[in-house]
Amino acid sequence: DAGRQVVIEEKLSGREVSLLALVDGEHLTPLPPACDYKPVGEGNTGPNTGGMGGYTPPEFFSFYEAAHTAATIMQPVVDELRRRGLPFCGVLYAGLMLTAAGPKVLEFNARFGDPEAQVILPCLDVDLLDLLYATATNGLAGIKLPPPTRAAVNVVLAAENYPGPPVTGDVIHGLDAVPPDVLVFHAGTQRVGDRILTAGGRVLHVVGVGSSVEQARERAYQGVEAITFRGRHYRR
Repeated sequence: DAGRQVVIEEKLSGREVSLLALVDGEHLTPLPPACDYKPVGEGNTGPNTGGMGGYTPPEFFSFYEAAHTAATIMQPVVDELRRRGLPFCGVLYAGLMLTAAGPKVLEFNARFGDPEAQVILPCLDVDLLDLLYATATNGLAGIKLPPPTRAAVNVVLAAENYPGPPVTGDVIHGLDAVPPDVLVFHAGTQRVGDRILTAGGRVLHVVGVGSSVEQARERAYQGVEAITFRGRHYRR
């Protein structure tokens, strides 16, 4: 039945960016913007995935442009929900296309997204707990974050055959050899005895943090090189 109806939509051309904001029901505080990479293969080839990596800050969308976009595109959503008696408290996620006519909304969501959150949160120059407490207690009025002084790059280690049905159950080696300045987020793993096994399509998110995107990328791939499991693949 779904094939009986055709929906024609405007094609949006431009660069895609993710913008997350904390919302206390009335006010919002935007977080640093980030970009992720959906296609599984090099050069943005192959089928789309849940995200093969990401980075912040994007060189084409400044922290100040993000703040303006949050005020003009995201705040009206918060205001309308409140007007309807449905105040939203939490993380508002906007997927945006930066077109020649300005930012256009691809999607809204109500969560921290990965891989974006895993690069955004390590770059915050304020205490995340304080921000979340203010979010939960209607305390975000007047809270504006300083521009981040760090950059982060996230590289996803995926299981064999992902984004198709992934091959799981393989032993992961090298987690104890990751450099100390690299973060490793477990996405699709399980512990069996004293071993860590693959248990999903996107297995690990390896995040390097540095003073620049270039330095963060170098550190992320140092972490990637330390970790091995059968069938792993990632974007280079």
